[in-house]
Amino acid sequence: MHPSQHPGEPGRPSAPPPPRSPAAEPEAAAEPGPSGLPSPPAPYGPDPGGAGTAADPGVSRLAATVERLRREVREAHAAADGRALIELAKGIFVERLRCSPAQAARELAVLAEQAGVGRLELAAEVINQAARDRVAEAAVRFVSEAGREPGRRPTPAVSLRSAESGALAASDTQAAAQSILEHALAPLDATGVAIWSAGPDASLTLAGSAGFTGEEARRWRYVPPGVATPARRALTELRTVWFDRLSVSGLPSIGRHENPDGGRVAVPAGTGGRIQAVLEICWPKPLEGPQPPQVRRQIEALAELCAHTLEAHQATGVAAGPAEAPDRHWPELVDLADGLRDAALVLRPHLDPEGLLGDFRIHHVNPVFIDIGGRPRSAILGALVLEAYPLAAEASGLFEKLEHVYATGEPFRGDHMRLTTLVDDVPISSAASVSISRHGENLLLIWRVQDEAARLASLLQHAQRLGRLGGFEEHAGAEGISWNSQMYALFGLPPTARPVPLERLPDYAHPDDAITIGRFLRTLFHHRRPASTAFRMQRPDGVTRHIRVVAEPVLDQRRQLVSVRGAFQDISAQHWTEVALAATRDQLAHTEQESAERSRLALQLQHAIMPPTRGPLDTDGLRVVVRYRPAETDSLVGGDWYDVAVLPSQQILLCVGDVAGHGISAATSMVVLRNALRGLAVTGAGPGQLLTWLNSVTYHLTSQVTATAICALYDPRDRSLRWARAGHLPPVLVRSTEAGPLALPRGILLGAVAETRYEELRTELEPDDRLLMFTDGLIERRDRSAENALEQLISTVGSPAGDLETYLDRLLTHSRSDTDDDTCVIGIQLS
Repeated sequence: MHPSQHPGEPGRPSAPPPPRSPAAEPEAAAEPGPSGLPSPPAPYGPDPGGAGTAADPGVSRLAATVERLRREVREAHAAADGRALIELAKGIFVERLRCSPAQAARELAVLAEQAGVGRLELAAEVINQAARDRVAEAAVRFVSEAGREPGRRPTPAVSLRSAESGALAASDTQAAAQSILEHALAPLDATGVAIWSAGPDASLTLAGSAGFTGEEARRWRYVPPGVATPARRALTELRTVWFDRLSVSGLPSIGRHENPDGGRVAVPAGTGGRIQAVLEICWPKPLEGPQPPQVRRQIEALAELCAHTLEAHQATGVAAGPAEAPDRHWPELVDLADGLRDAALVLRPHLDPEGLLGDFRIHHVNPVFIDIGGRPRSAILGALVLEAYPLAAEASGLFEKLEHVYATGEPFRGDHMRLTTLVDDVPISSAASVSISRHGENLLLIWRVQDEAARLASLLQHAQRLGRLGGFEEHAGAEGISWNSQMYALFGLPPTARPVPLERLPDYAHPDDAITIGRFLRTLFHHRRPASTAFRMQRPDGVTRHIRVVAEPVLDQRRQLVSVRGAFQDISAQHWTEVALAATRDQLAHTEQESAERSRLALQLQHAIMPPTRGPLDTDGLRVVVRYRPAETDSLVGGDWYDVAVLPSQQILLCVGDVAGHGISAATSMVVLRNALRGLAVTGAGPGQLLTWLNSVTYHLTSQVTATAICALYDPRDRSLRWARAGHLPPVLVRSTEAGPLALPRGILLGAVAETRYEELRTELEPDDRLLMFTDGLIERRDRSAENALEQLISTVGSPAGDLETYLDRLLTHSRSDTDDDTCVIGIQLS
């Protein structure tokens, strides 16, 4: 651990963050031991104040003495761990401040008193700032995130550093596992931990464990390659694997019978691109959902600590298994490569300055090696893989396979793998069978470039199998018939059966196809021309298949028949597909005809009620002009409607509305609402009451129909206009050269609720006023809101020119709507 300079005062470590308030501390916090570490909970044992006291005071005193000795042992261990952290922090102060150990101890005590924290917690913070490693990162993030949670005590710095100190000071990996469980995982409610060592063959060896019985640890001391466990998944997938309940996964693992429904996590870790260890943690209860990020980082830091600990113990020969020298496999691996008849390369990992795997160096090439680009062995030996084969990382994925085998130890076998290299900037590709295996720190890469003739023969065989195609050649005379294996499958015959000559083909065909086959045979044998036909084959096993046969005669120089060669193909799937397509085509044609008929009926119904053109209405000094523009597409027949009528009270009914949806349903609903409103209007009720009644009709007498509408009554006696709206756009009043919408009365759309009331407003019209009532098809656009579209309309209608008919025609012509919806416009002008 190398200390690094801190920002702040030169030569002096930066002060730790301010202490947390007492309110943030948990009520049941553990009492600190002599070193400042929380004392672990007491194990189960006799209760000095229980029933045993009354029965036998001597036994109670003995139990109390045993309990006191246990507590003293735990406190002694905690004190030793705390002293190790404090001594390490003092060493950092000595190096930074250039002072004596005594002065460093006083400086640590002063800073702890000023910050209001214990010496142990401050020591862990100083070590984190000096180390800046994965443990420090996890501790700092945990403190910063846990500090925002009420009642959460941020002590991971002490826990992680104590676990690290105990693991590094442990005599073996077993003791390291116990230290990690006691200091770092017990506060997370974990009850078991296993450290697995990854072998070169992707096997797993239990290097250390804690929280499990000795018998359970012996049962799981070794996991062979290929056995699926949580640790195996983490090793092969190179990622952290979480299980809320281990029993749900169905994977066996250490301690499963003790905690079948407990949570489990397996974390891979290693150095230099090689996975050396897998840390597996066991909880007694199921995990509730994803764990917080700070807990995940803490567990990943512990896994990395396990990898470094395992590496250190293997290097000194302390690990559970025998230590292996890095080059132990080198001579044997070279001899193995030289004895192979295929091209073989021995690769060693090449690490970058940060200690991460960057590439593999080719340290040995066997004598029979043939480069796929035709280069000599000397051009390959000693080079990096990505230098010799720069396309290995992209075109073939070879480099990714090398990384996976080196990290996990799991061997790789691949057939027909495409290997590509550059020769004079020209890519050269070859298909090869590739094998990769790890031997200690080395990789053995073997490839066999496939022979072109064998590759083409295999390709042809697979093509015939996939295409259900069989080839034959029938010789003239007594030379016999040659079939490939697919022909026997087509005819439903065993491979030991005699091939069927073409002249016996009618015996295997449907009787109705005899004339077709006879014409095929005459063309082939009599006219000696290529021929083809399709027929129904009736096989001996009772299966009927649709077969196409294609054949051609082979003639000598005298045009004598030498042989006939050709192919049979099973086209049953194609035949039934064509039958299904024909039926589907007929059904689609029928559906299209029905849809067109429905659209035609809806359009006729719409035009019958609201024709696109209608003459103006002149009555009592009021001129009313209506324009209706149907949708441009017949399939979009909508529910826009309007109505203008003189009532018995001499008032003029003006209404416009829009039913949601398109098609015959919208058109019929529009008819219901329009006729209902006209019938209700003869009662003499006002616009608000009319819309209230129309809402009841919409809600109760239609099937889930909603609509918007405006209802207005013009009284020619006082030139007043009373109106109400149901979720519709407001009318626009043009007076002189100014235009603006009328005030909006309250009212929701029709059919939304069973009972509602609509507000009614009154407006007095003046001579030459023009009033526009319209549906949203006039202004609606996909790229803007209805409010913006209404403002655009108001800006264009403020200067009326010409008569009312011309004015409305120009308004429809220059409409900027782009939704192809129906449009209704009622123009009113007072003379």
